[in-house]
Amino acid sequence: MKIYTKTGDGGETDLFAGSRVAKNHPRIEAYGCVDELNSCLGVVRTESLTDEIDGVLLRLQNDLFAVGAELATPEPELHGNQLIAQQHIEYLEQQIDFFERQLPPLDTFILPAGGRATCCLHLARTVSRRAERRVADLFLESKPAVSRELLVYLNRLGDLLFVLARSCNAAEGRQDVNWQKPPTT
Repeated sequence: MKIYTKTGDGGETDLFAGSRVAKNHPRIEAYGCVDELNSCLGVVRTESLTDEIDGVLLRLQNDLFAVGAELATPEPELHGNQLIAQQHIEYLEQQIDFFERQLPPLDTFILPAGGRATCCLHLARTVSRRAERRVADLFLESKPAVSRELLVYLNRLGDLLFVLARSCNAAEGRQDVNWQKPPTT
């Protein structure tokens, strides 16, 4: 299989099921953000992580391929490509609860700081939030719309990445870095 097809040289690309759209179409932007997020998680996984965190990130990378496939498919339920369901959201919630139980409670905002893995996870979290915003655009304005489960999944994913960032700091014996409110003059 050739990597280059030359079919996108005019600024268009194919969605699953055959329709062509501009490369800056909101659906392409949404799954492009998801792809970027997946790459960010790959970078995180090059760091020294606990086996638990690495296992979660591996599962997230696989799930994000499913998210991308669903986003690339208008009316995914008609093509057998509606892949993200309530069980995926429940998995994220279970992981959030598991890792959060091991952390001290927060009573202030924290900075995206600490060890390298922590900072990479915070970067992934911000990319996740951008992907969520792009999917929210599709959910609210697109015909056909994307599933609510995709939107909820990405919302929980951002929360999980925040908790995993804190967990990486804890695993390295680092404290979260509290935000310092600027002094008033």
